[in-house]
Amino acid sequence: MTSISNKFSTLGQRIITALIGAVAIIGGIYWGMWGYFIVFLVISFLTLWEFYKLAIMDDMAPLKIWGSLIGTGVFVLTFLVASGILPLKFMLLIFPFFASVFLIKLYKKDDKPFTQVAYTFLGIIYVSIPFSLLSVIAFDSGKYRFQVILGMLFILWASDTGAYFSGILFGKKKLFERISPKKTWEGSIGGALLAMAFAYGFSIYFNDLTVIQWFAAAGLIVIAGIYGDLVESLFKRSIAIKDSGSSIPGHGGFLDRFDGLLLASPFVAVFISLI
Repeated sequence: MTSISNKFSTLGQRIITALIGAVAIIGGIYWGMWGYFIVFLVISFLTLWEFYKLAIMDDMAPLKIWGSLIGTGVFVLTFLVASGILPLKFMLLIFPFFASVFLIKLYKKDDKPFTQVAYTFLGIIYVSIPFSLLSVIAFDSGKYRFQVILGMLFILWASDTGAYFSGILFGKKKLFERISPKKTWEGSIGGALLAMAFAYGFSIYFNDLTVIQWFAAAGLIVIAGIYGDLVESLFKRSIAIKDSGSSIPGHGGFLDRFDGLLLASPFVAVFISLI
């Protein structure tokens, strides 16, 4: 009983922070395309900035400021093109900015310049591109639709919440002990069941996807979300830290909070585009 009560000790702080964050995110997405744009522009920038800070802690030297600006530019361009404000050809602007990373490194003294260049690009690939693909999902029909984006977030949150409580109450069999000792099969199954319940609920009120499509999307989100969390755990273990930051009280950093979305969004973007 004592161990369970200890696990619930920070629950109040987690709930309050989660509610405030959820209201801000949901409100922005529901408000319209520019609300969505502002919400994820801020989140993507702060998450990328946090990733570069962690890389620096690991004795790497990515171009933190320039890389964050490029990553933000990728998000902005993808949004403007997906929404129809700019034609597709403007996406070509990304490549000169990518090339500029190599040019800047020429003027910086560094023992391993290509390793640092690689970390700069890794941040953009790992963080900025997945967030940018949310715009592909949101504007898949040619106009802004918030339902699938909102559904993705609720399914991810349901999966995390279900896994948290199921793991505390029933967790015994380790899911991936080498990377994340606290994760259990029982927790993952509980999270998946709650996520599927939310997917069914969304299928009743939102007809952007059929019931089967909502369940399929939920399956992709749950599995990718679990692996996204494991990937981030692997990254944190490599530099011996518990949380990616302390920006979100009770939840760690932005990378901790959105790691599942980073791996889920590419799969959902492909799924939505194909169907």
